[in-house]
Amino acid sequence: MSDEVYDLGIIGGGFGGMTAAIYAGRAHLKTVLVEKGAWGGQINDSIMVENYPGLPSLPGRDLTAHVKAHAEQYRDDVKMVTGRVETLSVNPDGIKVIHTKRKGDFLCRAVIISTGCKPRVLGIPGEDEYSGNGVSYCATCDGEFYTDKTVAVLGAGNSAISNALLLTHYAKEVICVVMNNPGKLDCNEAEGREAQSDPKMTFIWNSTISAIRGDDTVNGITVKNVLTGEETEMGVDGVFSFVGMVPQTEFLNDSGVNMDKRGYIPVKRNMSTNVPGIYAVGDCTDTLVRQAITAAADGCVAEVQAENYLKETATVDAILGSGKPEAILFYSPYDNAAVAKLHQTEEAASAKGYHFNVIDITRQHLLRDQLGITDSIAVALYGADGKLEATLPLTGEDFLETLK
Repeated sequence: MSDEVYDLGIIGGGFGGMTAAIYAGRAHLKTVLVEKGAWGGQINDSIMVENYPGLPSLPGRDLTAHVKAHAEQYRDDVKMVTGRVETLSVNPDGIKVIHTKRKGDFLCRAVIISTGCKPRVLGIPGEDEYSGNGVSYCATCDGEFYTDKTVAVLGAGNSAISNALLLTHYAKEVICVVMNNPGKLDCNEAEGREAQSDPKMTFIWNSTISAIRGDDTVNGITVKNVLTGEETEMGVDGVFSFVGMVPQTEFLNDSGVNMDKRGYIPVKRNMSTNVPGIYAVGDCTDTLVRQAITAAADGCVAEVQAENYLKETATVDAILGSGKPEAILFYSPYDNAAVAKLHQTEEAASAKGYHFNVIDITRQHLLRDQLGITDSIAVALYGADGKLEATLPLTGEDFLETLK
């Protein structure tokens, strides 16, 4: 493992990760961005993106190329690496370690996780066996292989129906297997009407695929009615599954980063996780909307907050490494009572031999959170050895007595 320490490590080269890299490059942060596969993520599967501001009606791969080229302008500060991240760990000194399979370890002061999601695999008999040989999760990638053939599409949501419509450009027949009642789809109404009126599309309602069979490639499926249990054999040349996504966060299992029961990462408004200095953005978080533009916005927020984190840790390290007794006052400039106490508190602390420091809790909160301070004004006293001696609330009129 190299002793080189990066200011920022970014895991995942989707729109959130690349946007964070752009901001990091502009700030001249020494940054490493690690992506295991295709830069840009899932948007590469979109034939046309029509809702990205300023760049209407642009193919997904072209939009990715624009953003990647922008990030590459900062190559003097941002190192873009292709590699698979296996784990993320945090050293006792707070340095984060990104462990990759073949590119070694990267030491980072702060980390942004932008790993997105991947298609959900149902474990249908034959699904794994024929994955890449008749079973696909991307119509944009593989649709052309099924020109003038018959394909089955599993799913009823926006992704399933939009991809089924795309497949009609190639296949002679698209059979949609959906668990919903007849006429009911989970996609937007416009695409739902278009799909149900398309002469190339057939719908099998209240059903799922219970098995996939074939020889060298897929040649058939078993369709099961979920109400009656009746099974029907059908001949198809390929199966496309669109039954949801799962976050790519397995590598975080031993990292200390909290995840919900589905594997998504809960984050605060500033995109921070429960681990100081680790942020998460985009589709791998518990976000309300999963779009390229929201991932990019998350990447911006996370990088700016990572900058603040780096500045704050540097400030705290300098204070605690001074070799002198230090008093750190935490206050809010919007609390008039706290502001009125600043001068008297400084005098009292100085009289006891402490060097005085002020931290605005509306701008810097790392150390305050670590100490568990909740008062609008409080002081932390450190000895010359940098060890905490006491934290004291300074609320009330007798605050000076607290210091004495």
